[in-house]
Amino acid sequence: MIDEHARKTIEGFIKKFPCGDSALVPSLCLIQKENGYISGSDMEYLSEILNLPEARIFSAASFYSMLHLSPRGKYHIQVCTNISCSILEKETLFDYISKKLSITDGESTQDGLFSLEAVECLGACGYAPAMMINADHYENLDFNRMDKIIDLIREYENPAEK
Repeated sequence: MIDEHARKTIEGFIKKFPCGDSALVPSLCLIQKENGYISGSDMEYLSEILNLPEARIFSAASFYSMLHLSPRGKYHIQVCTNISCSILEKETLFDYISKKLSITDGESTQDGLFSLEAVECLGACGYAPAMMINADHYENLDFNRMDKIIDLIREYENPAEK
């Protein structure tokens, strides 16, 4: 839900930009930063604030891969599935991570620590295979390096399980 502080920030966006459409993406980013994702009720309320149709809000929220319409894991893994990132091994990096975490595209692990998403391109074709975890880029990946990254995150989050 959009709280009073977020509403005032969004109203500031409206004053800063010439039209409601210009305030739309910054407002969606703010909502996601506050709540972790953008809910249907958030979009409904935002349409009232910006005086835009709900369909326009949903259109923008669902278009940008950086915006999420459902809760994600604490560590959101986006794996490039473009051809450059998929041809280096018989098994793709996405498939390997999916098996390792026992989740598939759009799912989260039971503990809420990881979520997984296949994305078309991360702009790192020359350094494939590539992925992002939250805002951090990882390139030149192989399965061993992937194991180390996931294991380090698990150790950091659950130090007693070492």
